[in-house]
Amino acid sequence: MARTAIKISIIGAGFVGSTIAYTMMAGGTASDIVLVDANNDRAEGEAMDIGHGAALAKSTSVVRAGGYPDTANSDLVIITAGTNQKPGETRIDLIKRNAAIMRDVAQKVAEFSPNTIIMVISNPVDVMAYIAREVTGFPKHRVIGSGTVLDSSRFRYAIAKTFDIAPRDVNGYILGEHGDSEFPAWSLTRIAGMNLEEASCMFGLCFTDDSYTAIANEVKNAAYEIINRKSATYYGIGMAAMKIAEAIVRNEDRILPVSVMLNGEYGIHDVYLSLPVILNERGVKKILTPKLTDDEIAALQNSAEVLKQARESLD
Repeated sequence: MARTAIKISIIGAGFVGSTIAYTMMAGGTASDIVLVDANNDRAEGEAMDIGHGAALAKSTSVVRAGGYPDTANSDLVIITAGTNQKPGETRIDLIKRNAAIMRDVAQKVAEFSPNTIIMVISNPVDVMAYIAREVTGFPKHRVIGSGTVLDSSRFRYAIAKTFDIAPRDVNGYILGEHGDSEFPAWSLTRIAGMNLEEASCMFGLCFTDDSYTAIANEVKNAAYEIINRKSATYYGIGMAAMKIAEAIVRNEDRILPVSVMLNGEYGIHDVYLSLPVILNERGVKKILTPKLTDDEIAALQNSAEVLKQARESLD
């Protein structure tokens, strides 16, 4: 049963953090939303602006700015703090600049909310989630990254455009790193129970290897394309974060591809990356390991190696 009084704290009130706060206020995800930022004026301004729409929303959320003491006993803490990805920069390039920020933030979160669940969004998200768990000492089921929930939504959107159907009627996942080594799990992708080869015949399309490649590249390069045009991405991740948060605080047992610590799945150990996961009020209820092709398993293991090397570059 979902709880009625939910407190969610968001660390970082930039474009991403404030968009998540707005999305959750509009969706009624939490009754109390706390925004924390190194620039307190920014946090206060965002809280005021979002809060002024409360009378027009379906929810009764309170959105307020505060410091770390105000986040005490949060049900969920979402960490977006960090420096922005620059045009032409990969998510991995961000690692050294954001690692120090994550260590400081995670320590303070654990101090004031020792029983909370942490969702990391700061990039590179898989490495930052690993650092957050390492610093807090929380069990692995209580520290996740937003992972490839947004990437998978982009994937479903790209396929839906090709088939001229609603994105919600495409089932599929992007797995691995939230970044350049991510890959589409084509073997798991379905439209009305059909794989894409079957569906393309049904829809009168001619799917070739180039068709698969074009969709994969569109998804992988989406963030770069947006950043080149408007300097940052925030609406898509705002929706993704809200869906993850709802799965947790509403105890939905929903399956989403978030970034989690692997210990043996597909032969991978001691690394955060994205697989389908059942989420509920416990955080990670179960990591799922659907049957993948040999090529997909190799791609997942490659993604793990990329992330391990990125993490080890910090030492």
